[in-house]
Amino acid sequence: MTGLGLTVTEEVKRRVGQHFVLGFHGYDVSDDIKTLIQKYYIGNVILMKRNVQSAAQTKRLVDALQTLAREAGQEQPMMIGIDQENGLVSAFSSPTAGTTFPGAMALGATGSVELAESIAKASADELSMVGINWVYGPVADVNTDSRNPVIGVRSFGDDPEKVAKYVVATARGHAAGGVASCGKHFPGHGDTHVDSHLALPVIRKTHAELAAQELVPFRALVDARVPSIMTGHMALPLVTGDESPASLAGEVTRGLLRGEMGYEGVVVTDCLEMDAVADVKQGGCGIEEGAVRALEAGADVVMICHTFARQVGAVKEVYEALWQGRITLQALEESEVRVRKMKEVFGKQQSDEGDWGMKFMEMKMQNEDVSRKAYLQSTTVVWNGAGVIPLKVDTVVLFTPEPESVNRAVDSGDGVLKTSDGVVRNTAAPYYLSLAKSLEKSVNVRHVVYAAGQEPAAVGNDEGVIFVMRNADLRAWQIEYLDKLVENIQVPLVLLSSCGPYDLGHGAGERFADWTGYVATYEFTAEALDAAAGVILGTDHCHGKLPVVVG
Repeated sequence: MTGLGLTVTEEVKRRVGQHFVLGFHGYDVSDDIKTLIQKYYIGNVILMKRNVQSAAQTKRLVDALQTLAREAGQEQPMMIGIDQENGLVSAFSSPTAGTTFPGAMALGATGSVELAESIAKASADELSMVGINWVYGPVADVNTDSRNPVIGVRSFGDDPEKVAKYVVATARGHAAGGVASCGKHFPGHGDTHVDSHLALPVIRKTHAELAAQELVPFRALVDARVPSIMTGHMALPLVTGDESPASLAGEVTRGLLRGEMGYEGVVVTDCLEMDAVADVKQGGCGIEEGAVRALEAGADVVMICHTFARQVGAVKEVYEALWQGRITLQALEESEVRVRKMKEVFGKQQSDEGDWGMKFMEMKMQNEDVSRKAYLQSTTVVWNGAGVIPLKVDTVVLFTPEPESVNRAVDSGDGVLKTSDGVVRNTAAPYYLSLAKSLEKSVNVRHVVYAAGQEPAAVGNDEGVIFVMRNADLRAWQIEYLDKLVENIQVPLVLLSSCGPYDLGHGAGERFADWTGYVATYEFTAEALDAAAGVILGTDHCHGKLPVVVG
């Protein structure tokens, strides 16, 4: 391919490859990722939860990927990235891999910026030990819209100044652990009730309004010289003049982030396979064209997480854009300098001296203790009407909502099994089963999975009730069930928000405050729910405070 004096040589391919971060499927090196690294010289890889089976397996996988890159002639190690925000978005956390640490809003509830930094350091230490050197976090979005379906508890809160302190502390912790942070989702995904995985959010804010709210945490990250920032797929027509995604808009990347804010680090896009970009039926430009537009707009690295054919198509589309002059080699060279600088600092390989497996397990045991204490510090008793907490009964009836997907960033339906008629077959989500087990350490438990349209289960006069909600402000059927339940019971009742703390907002909780207890965990990880169980039954004490305003 020639044109405008350009031939797509191996050298050109090597340069283009440094501007992509791509994902693949499986626990081992697949043929697809081999092709991408060896033939297209892809210089950066994202690991998803589907790639992580255990810490040892992840380390073998990362080592194999780096070996492929060296054999392909790459001068620097690859950046191996992962979505490890902690809390609900934790691709490396599992009993066989990394520690489950509290997520952003839970840490915001602790009131301790120092704790957030130490948790980030502990998490980065584990990632670094398996060779992961790039973490897609912290989330710098300010959660100003309680209806937000994709950010929510992934944010530290709704106060931009407080969020700024937490994201900078998190970035410091990552750096101390030898891992590059990536603040996201620039210029801010917190004030929307549309999920960019599914459609394009449109945020009609002026530049001045963004500067007063969304940009505050990002300015703090820029001032702190965070190694990378991720651009998001939301439209800002009052800033860009049209409804192009911010990730593909030069007014955002070159104009606002680089020019006005003076950011000199690496800019990477959110995954281009999200429907806000990928779905042409909804007005998206498509993945391949999206890759070109992102680089035209000033991004250094474009992310495509899932589909091999789309990844190859996007790389070839960039070759074509070079041939057409839409992208210049000079622009790629300027971007490459930024990528190389990040790799010089964070791309160093870990040594394998000593008993690696034993060292990792010792680290994890220490981190799990730190995490448990942090979860207790975050758990929040919102109110305790009539002193219901601690719950003093012999038998607890635990009501948990039937499983539903939160969003594509968090889950894809929790493995829900349904019949051909749409009836849920599995009895409860695994994290709620773990809550029941935590409670069973101290009391008898009768577990009821409730669903929309059902008549409430009967409760004995000598029993107590723990009623669990998950985003009930967005799923009214949960409150409808609760209202029916309380018509016929006069027993101690504890309400538990297991995700966003907005379940009983907008006046919904006023009729409960005087006679029930109410606890917020900010996430439905087993660890968060275990801490809540201890607090509700009085075996543990908590210190959390709401980090958001719940109207």
